[in-house]
Amino acid sequence: MKCRKTLLALTLLGATLSAGAQKKDFTIKWYGKVEADWYYNSRTNAEGMEGLFLAYPKDKILDKKGKDLNASQTAGTYVMETRLGMDVQGPEFLGAKSSGKIEFDFRGVGNDFFQLRLRHAYINLDWDKSSLLFGQTWHPLTVSMMPEVINLNAGSPFQPFARAPQLRYVYTDKAFKFTAAALWQSQDVSIAPANNKVGSTATTRSTLPLRNGCFPEVFAGADLRLSPHFTFGAGVHFSHFVPRVISENGTDAYKVSESVNSLTASAHFKYTYNTFSFSGKTVLGQNFTEANGLGGYGITGTDAITGEQKYTPLRTHTVWFNLAYGKTWRPSLYLGYLKNLGASKEVTGVLANGAALDKMTVATLSLTYNRPSWKIGAEYSYTTAWYGDEFDKKHKAVKSHDVGNHRLFLCTAFFF
Repeated sequence: MKCRKTLLALTLLGATLSAGAQKKDFTIKWYGKVEADWYYNSRTNAEGMEGLFLAYPKDKILDKKGKDLNASQTAGTYVMETRLGMDVQGPEFLGAKSSGKIEFDFRGVGNDFFQLRLRHAYINLDWDKSSLLFGQTWHPLTVSMMPEVINLNAGSPFQPFARAPQLRYVYTDKAFKFTAAALWQSQDVSIAPANNKVGSTATTRSTLPLRNGCFPEVFAGADLRLSPHFTFGAGVHFSHFVPRVISENGTDAYKVSESVNSLTASAHFKYTYNTFSFSGKTVLGQNFTEANGLGGYGITGTDAITGEQKYTPLRTHTVWFNLAYGKTWRPSLYLGYLKNLGASKEVTGVLANGAALDKMTVATLSLTYNRPSWKIGAEYSYTTAWYGDEFDKKHKAVKSHDVGNHRLFLCTAFFF
């Protein structure tokens, strides 16, 4: 039944677009890829897309015989990253060149795999030096600099990974580019309270904290090309969340006014010469979980009667470096480090992604064979996660132990 619905949707979409292509002053260019991926993990991981999207290895859980319940291998083959999209060039509007993009894959939403999922959908107005985009596309902190890895997580959680509905302005003048954006959430969403109970640290993923705040996330950043081979950039990101508007204190419910403000800063660089590239990025983040990052926020105080809670964001620091060389055969080395810096104030509990983690490292070596319309790749990565045995009052680990995961990833992609 689901397959028939998908086929019907594709047929209707194709018919609609074929009719639209006849309009004057419009040109449509179709593109896409067919991709098959295989992976192997030596350990159970926090992951998405049935293992294709890797986050980090899970901690040890010992049974009564001392055996680790998470020391299990997994493997799988999928084609969910197969994509289809179109670029549209339209007539001049308000003195600007108009264009648009629609792109989807077969990832589905949540745990409903192999269904159509919207990846990009936006319109863009270009006045040469200035442009204005409205719709869903990559988060500015993601696309500012991305490493060359084959894994579908694109370097996450060391690298921000998110697409978001946004209104984005870009100004470009020779070697300088300025970007400002107001962003909302759709598929990649924040950590949120799973219930309204006082003191509960149970979490879920939801757009509700942002919607409750009635204010979009805000980003501003700049890139400067210092030479034909070297580019440097930096950006800041601000969010205002309202975790709860109702508090359940015992059997009583109260209307409450809660909020948490978070600020994230990033810097990146890239050096290229012929087919060689060396790039890097660092992010000092506060509660930046909507980009598949670690962290969240902690509870700093609770009203004894209403249960209204005060919060402070948890801080994480990430840094990665990436070297790649070649054209037809292109090897790449990716190294990443992540550290939980805790909160700036004492907390009584935390609502967080990876709340028990102290730090992480990753080393990834990949090799791709690239020909016109084809890419075949193999990748090995080893991720180490340190879990806190003890945390101080600001939720910073003072003692930890490590677990690791070996991952193999193979992909074959045909582009058209």
